[in-house]
Amino acid sequence: MVDHVFTDLTLAALYDNLNPWGPGDDFYLGLVRQARSVLDIGCGTGRLLRKARAEGHQGRLMGLDPAAAMLVQARRARPDVEWVLGDTRVRCWEREFDLAVMTGHAFQELVGDEEIRSCLRAVRAALGADGRFVFETRNPDARAWERWSPDRVYEITDPDGAPVRVWHEVRQPLHRGRVRFTETYEGEGWPEPRVSHSVLRFLDRETLDGFLGEAGLAVVERYGDWDRGPVTPKAPEIITVARRA
Repeated sequence: MVDHVFTDLTLAALYDNLNPWGPGDDFYLGLVRQARSVLDIGCGTGRLLRKARAEGHQGRLMGLDPAAAMLVQARRARPDVEWVLGDTRVRCWEREFDLAVMTGHAFQELVGDEEIRSCLRAVRAALGADGRFVFETRNPDARAWERWSPDRVYEITDPDGAPVRVWHEVRQPLHRGRVRFTETYEGEGWPEPRVSHSVLRFLDRETLDGFLGEAGLAVVERYGDWDRGPVTPKAPEIITVARRA
């Protein structure tokens, strides 16, 4: 799992600035609008469910995340959404949701086989008869980690408007399906940069489908980008829509 820098309240407040709303968020929001009950696993600051509620979604919306600092941001913005601290190992639901999602490549933070199996079993249990599980992983064929280098610096602003510089550095390229890297934050007036050490797992379609099938889930749709294009070697994503098998 990621050694998550966002356990720090200061850096959790930077998350949405570092990850601005984009086509992927629009994709998921469209699904949430159509569902009566939604479980967002690894919800982060909860902006997907916050947006849905702000638009007038009247159903059940639940966000689940293991980082307390992220949920502080979520609760401040929308106390009328269910925010739960933890992961799928500490909570169990039985056929309670029409839709379960994992956005922002959260699925890739499941780096061990048993972590993946446990999560998928919990997702299947949580879905109603016609429920869907939708998530995305980076396509390993596209080799996104090769672009994670210190010379690509992003500048964002903190809640007070001060600049913060952010960059990534790969510490171990793809090895047994895993990439190890650091994410460094440097702000004006900070005594020193803050660094998170992370591991992400890259799964090809065959391996991913094996885990899904083992958990009793079947793929019904798959896309390579947010425009619903096919999965090709150059496609950036593997976006999966699955149901109970």
